[in-house]
Amino acid sequence: MIRFDRVTKRYPDGTTAVDALDLTAPTGQTTVLVGPSGCGKTTSLRMVNRMIEPTSGSIHLDGRDVADLKAAELRRGIGYVIQHAGLFPHRTIIENIGTVPALLGWDKRTTRDRSMELLERVGLTPDLAQRYPAQLSGGQQQRVGVARALAADPPVMLMDEPFSAVDPVVREQLQDEFLRLQDELHKTIIFVTHDIDEAIKLGDQVAVLRTGGRLAQVATPEYLLTHPADDFVADFVGRDRGYRALSFQAAPRLPLHAERTLLLGETPNGSAPWALVVSEGNEPLGWVRPADLDGPVTEADLLRGGTVARASGSLRAALDAALSAPSRRGVIVDDSGELIGTVRAHEVLAAIENAKRPDRQDGADDPTDEREDHPS
Repeated sequence: MIRFDRVTKRYPDGTTAVDALDLTAPTGQTTVLVGPSGCGKTTSLRMVNRMIEPTSGSIHLDGRDVADLKAAELRRGIGYVIQHAGLFPHRTIIENIGTVPALLGWDKRTTRDRSMELLERVGLTPDLAQRYPAQLSGGQQQRVGVARALAADPPVMLMDEPFSAVDPVVREQLQDEFLRLQDELHKTIIFVTHDIDEAIKLGDQVAVLRTGGRLAQVATPEYLLTHPADDFVADFVGRDRGYRALSFQAAPRLPLHAERTLLLGETPNGSAPWALVVSEGNEPLGWVRPADLDGPVTEADLLRGGTVARASGSLRAALDAALSAPSRRGVIVDDSGELIGTVRAHEVLAAIENAKRPDRQDGADDPTDEREDHPS
């Protein structure tokens, strides 16, 4: 556990970066610091490993005041990941990952084995071990940065906007990888970001800071979205916070429709305006307009704009699938990725409205409980 007790950082010119911060980051959870530029996010993070010293107040790590620990010893026990990864350019990837174990005096074989294990754990292939940072993509470098921070198995990790320097697609992949790793490792993490969507996705709790370094609200992502403490938090979280909050509502049993399907290479017949192309394993690949095709379906014919939602997922995912599909039919799959049907946006909205009814009792009749098995 990391605890900030009335922590203040004031610079000689009178600028207050952090002002009387009281905050607890629970053991084994991810606490995300978010807020506008100049709100003291990074300053707060860097005071934990004493890269910045507080002006007043104290920070406790598992009950010990970090001011009582030697800075070098403290830092070797904390994983630290920064923007652009911060890798040593003239050291190989495996040497970068093994930096802290080497400093701790691990033998070369143990350090190498641990580095290779982590290389694969963060989703990179062993053939990258002898390359240099410049030979890797930005996303690969960030994965190496995470692996390096994990190398000595620290209980605490500090992550300062680690995914902000990569493109949106890679960023989402890195976020998903982060969630997978944290689900396995249960580290105590403080994560800094300026992106409220990233904070909502990754945090077990989210701390919103105001300009000047004062804590505005700390809460679970769901509570933050539905109960912002004041106008500042509401504005920062965004006007679409009601839509984001649907991410935390499991989708009920929606009225799924059977859909006409085609395989790649199959020639459509009939006059249906849309058909869903699936793989041999019944996994959705994309939509086609049969009337626009002169022959068998090819990869080039597929319209892939729509997202795919899992039946076990959230109402937000189901609604997004329906709204984003070119056919306006949300594609729903089971947990193995196989198609089980489609749903319309108005049906998802009905489920959302029904879930909000204060008089609704568990087991009450629900008009969305009936599934339609006819093609449409």
